[in-house]
Amino acid sequence: MTWFLRKAKGIQTPTKDKKDVPDGLWYKLPSGKIIHTRELKNNAYVSPDDGYHVRIGSKEYFELLFDKNKFTELDAKMASSDPLKFVDSKPYIGRLKASMKKTHLNDAVRTAHGKMNGINIVIACMDFSFIGGSMGSVVGEKIARAIDFALKKKHPLIIISKSGGARMMEAGYSLMQMGKTSAKLALLSEAKVPFISLMTDPTTGGVTASYAMLGDFNIAEPGALIGFAGPRVIREFMGKDLPKGFQTSEFLLENGFLDFIVDRRKLKNTLTTLLSMLLEK
Repeated sequence: MTWFLRKAKGIQTPTKDKKDVPDGLWYKLPSGKIIHTRELKNNAYVSPDDGYHVRIGSKEYFELLFDKNKFTELDAKMASSDPLKFVDSKPYIGRLKASMKKTHLNDAVRTAHGKMNGINIVIACMDFSFIGGSMGSVVGEKIARAIDFALKKKHPLIIISKSGGARMMEAGYSLMQMGKTSAKLALLSEAKVPFISLMTDPTTGGVTASYAMLGDFNIAEPGALIGFAGPRVIREFMGKDLPKGFQTSEFLLENGFLDFIVDRRKLKNTLTTLLSMLLEK
């Protein structure tokens, strides 16, 4: 062990020459294992050891699904206002500005069109990092416009949900989006344009009660929390413990609420196969 012994006493490296580890270079999984972010990215942000699906946003899903990450974004500059002048611990407009600055997003959903394995598609993907992926008037309007675009072009629609539900700071304006998006999807169904709903962790509240459950195929990632009210609220209301794994995607599949569960590493090819069959009809 002589190689380990210091030949000189004290720290010899000047402070100006010290190297810091860059932020975001490593990711700690719930299992406690530390993994390099490059390895995680190369594995579709899924733990290679236990299959844990790390939460990701629209940027990563677009990279995974669109061919060569080429797409045209729709309504990219649309942003929320504050029609109710809502204030709780701080003004809603302040929360919006803070979220925009932190996430570099204008709201909790991005919509785009492009090709996936050569198939023309429209994708609406939610971002949980923006006020918990909550559904406000902009989220509803952007999804409605994406549906209109899919209807006009006859391109299949994929909505990737990741949300805490309706945005309370917009009150009734938020709840109106449930009806608006559901009505638009009814038009898409009448035109026989395929719509696949992908639910990821978490998908709850008004999003679950509207477009997330209205797909021609409702699918989910493994281990995703999916429901309307949270487990704690339901437990207190029922007054008893809930079944093991309650509100996970596996539980919903077993009870008939989902068509199937798809591993993110197989997502693009699975969606391509599914859409190819639907478009042949």
